[in-house]
Parts: sequence; structure tokens; C-alpha cells
Amino acid sequence: MMLIGCDWHTRFQQIAMLDTASGEIVERRIEHARGEAQRFYGALPALARVGIEATAYARWFERLLREQGHELGIGDASAIRAARVRQQKTDARDALHLLNLLVENRFPKIWVCSPAERKLAVRLYWVLREAAPPTRRQGSPPSPVVSAVPGSNA
Repeated sequence: MMLIGCDWHTRFQQIAMLDTASGEIVERRIEHARGEAQRFYGALPALARVGIEATAYARWFERLLREQGHELGIGDASAIRAARVRQQKTDARDALHLLNLLVENRFPKIWVCSPAERKLAVRLYWVLREAAPPTRRQGSPPSPVVSAVPGSNA
């Protein structure tokens, strides 16, 4: 199994990868724009567990890993930062820190809704919005309840 600590940025990601079979650790920077991430994660053998901080819009990355059969863990950024001893931040150190948390089974994973749950939540939002009573429009007579409130100018 491959464990990958990924310091995520909008244009690239810095990874630290451990092959649990051989014990080999690889550090690498992967660009997003040229399709390098798709090629890299598509070439990984079997299941890989990837850990990132919950800081960025990464739905395309979630979808990519799901399609490739890999597991994505999104971690609580403040808990990840609190688990760090050294305070100086660099991309390579952050990736190694995430990998270390994965290896020690201390990765502070948060719950993230699945695409089906996300779709249902959006649908529910719009249904509830349509069912809500209309708001007062400009020029319409005031509500009797508002008029009866002492001190209201309506």
C-alpha cells in the first residue's frame, strides 16, 4: 500500500509518498495544469491512501482519486498544525508531516459528504427556498403583525 502526504496548492501539490512494502520514501512536486496529477495517480499500483489538509477547493482531486480507486482523507487543518513540533512551514516539511500522521495512524480525518449527499443537500436547499414564505416587497402593504408592534413605523 502507498501512503501519500499531500501539501495541496491550487496549481501544484508537494507530496511525500511511502511504499509500505519496500519502506522507500519519495518526495515530489506535481503540477496540476499539465495533467501530471492524473498521470501520476493513474500510474500508482493498487490502493493508495492520500491525506490532505482541509484548506482548498479540491473536488476535481476527490473525483480523480475516487475514479482511480484510491482513498482520500481530508484532515482538520488546525489539528494537523497543532500536532507539529517545528513551527517553520515549507511545502516539503508539510507533506512529510502529513505522511508521518498517516503512518502513525494519527491523521485527524474530518467527515466530508459524498457526491450523492452533496447533490441531495443542494436539491434540499432549493426545495426549502421555494417553500419559504415570500419576503416583503417594496411598495406592498405592511404586515398586520408588523403594524401592531409598538414603536414600528410601518
